[in-house]
Amino acid sequence: MVMEEKEPENDAKKLINPPGTEGIYEKMKFSQAVRIGKWILVSGQVGMDEKLQTGAGIEAQARIAFRNLERVLSHAGATLDDIVELMTFHTSMADMAVFSKVKSEFISRDYPAWTAIGVKELVLPGLLVEIRATAVVENGN
Repeated sequence: MVMEEKEPENDAKKLINPPGTEGIYEKMKFSQAVRIGKWILVSGQVGMDEKLQTGAGIEAQARIAFRNLERVLSHAGATLDDIVELMTFHTSMADMAVFSKVKSEFISRDYPAWTAIGVKELVLPGLLVEIRATAVVENGN
């Protein structure tokens, strides 16, 4: 009897941690994203760059957070266009007009579902916004 080799399961869990985020994975014990088949669940991305520099103000932080989100999605085989759900956390809801303007620079059509939540504080002092996303890609590989 000849045994056929099984194809790897498309829905196997794959951890997504772009270069430069290894310290977060090791120290804080979470992945930047997890991909299961065509689904990509992205952890909250904040307005801090890979050099651990926090943007000055909501506009700069929102732009950095969206760039971080874009980078994580790219490493998972997706783009911002693949986002189906966006959840944002804001330390001041008064910043929504500026945040929305920046969001429109990154997501300009086929808008995903979006929930914006006001919070007292985020994980580190000085952070103003955190962006969490779920994406679905057509190709489940």
